Amino acid sequence: MRFTKMHGLGNDYVYVNGFQEQVDDPAALAPAISDRHFGVGSDGLILILPSKVADARMRVFNADGSEAEMCGNGLRCVAKYAMEHGLARSRGAFSLPGLATAPAFSASLAIETGRGVLAVGLDVDDGGRVGSVCVNMGQPILEAACIPVHFDGPRVVDQPIEVDGLTLRVTCVSMGNPHAVLFADDVEGVDLQRLGPRIERHPIFPRRTNVHFVQILGPRELLVRTWERGSGVTLACGTGACACGVAGVLTGRSARTCVTHLPGGDLELIWHPVDDCVYMTGPAVEVFTGTWLGPSPARP
Repeated sequence: MRFTKMHGLGNDYVYVNGFQEQVDDPAALAPAISDRHFGVGSDGLILILPSKVADARMRVFNADGSEAEMCGNGLRCVAKYAMEHGLARSRGAFSLPGLATAPAFSASLAIETGRGVLAVGLDVDDGGRVGSVCVNMGQPILEAACIPVHFDGPRVVDQPIEVDGLTLRVTCVSMGNPHAVLFADDVEGVDLQRLGPRIERHPIFPRRTNVHFVQILGPRELLVRTWERGSGVTLACGTGACACGVAGVLTGRSARTCVTHLPGGDLELIWHPVDDCVYMTGPAVEVFTGTWLGPSPARP
């Protein structure tokens, strides 16, 4: 099976071109191919598949084999791959509605995801290579029951939860997948390896959750560390960065336009005041291609 290793700000996945390859059991393949010692090494597996309603379809499997609804960094890479490898043709130029100062992108695609069909803008050079990618991530989902989170109220904004004897305040947002956002004065001092999995599996989250600790550097500048559901500590999370930006606005800590600094690099975010959608712009990088020969050997 041919595969391609790609990443968005270090949030790396193994990508399989489902237009040419067949994966019978992606949930079983994901842990084996993602293993950083016995496999290729990645945060998970992403299938790029034909779609009846868009230019391509994305399916995301975490490193533990669970299927995720969405992946923002993965979506940028899927769009780049589809454009550069001839799986789709541009639908035309792409720009943010009603914002004259926002950057325009020379090409666009529509990608089917777990939260529906999303529009993607691509900065394509004269040689057909894709640089930055902008994704219309859709409107954030804020209703507690739809995130989902068990909470006696319509929204979870800066609400207390008990974790390991600590009282933490959490804001919950879904960008097609669930996120718990916690603000901290010093994110580097947070014991993410301990608190991340405990919050991920807290009983108020029936489908588990992604966990983000956020430090406000300024009204338009956030510093984020992430524990990704099903994968652990990760260098970047696109949907998570969007959720952090939304949470900053909901709690009065940040503006609708901001830059999120992640361990792997920066993402530019706009929670658009006109259509209420979140637009995320960042890079997508193809690292190498290879052939997967079979399952990883058994660990000793």
